[in-house]
Amino acid sequence: MTTVKPSLQSCIGEEPNNLDRWMRPPADLIHSMSEEELLWRASFSPRVKKYPFKRVPKIAFVFLTKGPLPLAPLWERFFKGHKGLYSIYIHSLPSYQADFPSSSVFYNRQIPSQVSEWGKMSMCDAERRLLANALLDIHNEWFVLLSESCIPLFNFTTVYNHISQSKYSFIGAFDELGPYGRGRYNYNMLPEVNITQWRKGSQWFEIDRKLALYIVEDAKLYPKFAEFCKPACFVDEHYFPTLLTIRAANLLANRTITWTDWSRGGAHPATFGQSDITEEFMKRIFEGQSCVYNDKSYSICYLFARKFAPSALERLFFLAPKYLGF
Repeated sequence: MTTVKPSLQSCIGEEPNNLDRWMRPPADLIHSMSEEELLWRASFSPRVKKYPFKRVPKIAFVFLTKGPLPLAPLWERFFKGHKGLYSIYIHSLPSYQADFPSSSVFYNRQIPSQVSEWGKMSMCDAERRLLANALLDIHNEWFVLLSESCIPLFNFTTVYNHISQSKYSFIGAFDELGPYGRGRYNYNMLPEVNITQWRKGSQWFEIDRKLALYIVEDAKLYPKFAEFCKPACFVDEHYFPTLLTIRAANLLANRTITWTDWSRGGAHPATFGQSDITEEFMKRIFEGQSCVYNDKSYSICYLFARKFAPSALERLFFLAPKYLGF
């Protein structure tokens, strides 16, 4: 029997619910599109902003990992009861085969992936790949980049409201004058990127659909960064902050919402294991916060935190009801 796929023409006269179903991507994220085809397809954007069907905006949680998600049980608890308000996408090493049970929110959420290396353009490629796959679902409105060592700091409702009600997207984009900021700029970036436009920020971000589209459609700055921002210019700290500053600086909160501890020094932030997860540690994350949210002073600055080792899971589970709210 031949299966006939519905065409756009066959959907024009259908009820909104049917059109809604037609717009949804397949439940199985595995596809055969090339990188070029994926980015092209993901760059589509409706010019008519009023949707002809009921659209509940979702947060796409995009996980950039090496392999397993050791903290998945904590995330399972975080997502429980909120189906329809989130999507999950996982980019891991191509050789990794996930074994999540069918009951898991992470089941079949891996996208076609390629090897990504720290500090190199392949890392940004992986992030673009995640965003592109998530953009295929028209219901995804916000996109949060996470790693396997990240945890949520609040319950799902708080996170959803904080992100959905923000006027800005959360990505750091700083004009740092020292050797680790402007010192990494290469004048071969001209004329596409002037040194005054050069920005630095955390790799971990939350952006809305408009900014995600800017990232996947970019063909102007990408070649420059791929050729002229190589270690010790760490491209994942500069490409997206610079691109989005040039395209939409007024839409950036200019800070990350992922808490990280750099107090120990070195090229990588601190990693916390079982012995670190105490009540005093949790209080240190939450207390004394003050930042700007929607142009006003606010006490919640971070919605996520990293880096947590697999051994931290049991203690995080124990303290989650008191400190994380779920």
